[in-house]
Amino acid sequence: MANNIRVMLEEREHLMLRPCAAHSDESRGRLRDEEQCDIRTVFQRDRDRIIHSKSFRRLKDKTQVFLTPDGDHYRTRMTHTLEVSQIARSISKALLLNEDLTEAIALGHDLGHTPFGHAGERALNRACPLGFEHNLQSLRVVNILEKDGRGLNLTQEVLDGILNHQTEGNPFTLEGRVVQLADKMAYVNHDIDDAIRGHIIREEDIPSELTNVLGHSLKERLNTLVHDVVIHSADRDEIVMSDRIREAFRKLREYMFEHVYTNPVAKGQEYKAERLVEQLYKYYMEDISRLPEEFGRLIASGEVKERVVSDYVAGMTDKFAVMTYEELMIPKAWGVY
Repeated sequence: MANNIRVMLEEREHLMLRPCAAHSDESRGRLRDEEQCDIRTVFQRDRDRIIHSKSFRRLKDKTQVFLTPDGDHYRTRMTHTLEVSQIARSISKALLLNEDLTEAIALGHDLGHTPFGHAGERALNRACPLGFEHNLQSLRVVNILEKDGRGLNLTQEVLDGILNHQTEGNPFTLEGRVVQLADKMAYVNHDIDDAIRGHIIREEDIPSELTNVLGHSLKERLNTLVHDVVIHSADRDEIVMSDRIREAFRKLREYMFEHVYTNPVAKGQEYKAERLVEQLYKYYMEDISRLPEEFGRLIASGEVKERVVSDYVAGMTDKFAVMTYEELMIPKAWGVY
């Protein structure tokens, strides 16, 4: 029976999903060929590999937007990822797209993020002469860094979705485009929620011409956005919004960049995080023997040391980065007691 389960699932996809959806048995394949699972499709296996990876677990202790907030209910990179996944899965299911592929892309899209969110990304981009972009780093994580240099060997569809999840990206699957849009829906709305919780803005501060169109709460806005995408994409081989909702959402993002993402109250500590990340990068560049053994092996295998040092620092959680910095850079009290 087990030998037929995957085949049955693949056949079911052809019966239930739209022709423009990504079908598991038509995947472009993996970087390295491997034997198929008898009970899971290729995209289900990719989802499982990401969930069980070390880099996925580390997301729980990485900053989303607000650096070291005082409270238990602010988003982390992990909770952001889960919210993106849920929004994207809802859209994909309604549009009869491949929910497994959508989930795998969503769960993997931010694996390459640094400690301290975009502040850490900016710092590594300055410090490393090769530059640093978190979407490219996510590919390094799943292709090289996981499993002691072997990587997760994900399908081309998942890799493409992870690489192209940012605004300027152009995923070749509709599922990738769903995640690309769900990412924006998630972060704009949960960042509003967190900013209100942190007394940075109030709900009534958001311009009424936007809330009257999109909604006056997190729930209302997400409901509006998801329904609009589903309704206007249902009979098309593309993922689109109506002009009215798209324009209101664009202006809401602009409002957030002006009033939250550059707000000195919310971002006042970021320069400290950037200096910390830069100093850690320089410390390991001065002597690569200070790196853990697995990263030393990467350099010995031919990887460029600047990139490998970036790999190590980028993989740190906020807490581990601070702890490491204190251990390496802050003098300890000493003496005979």
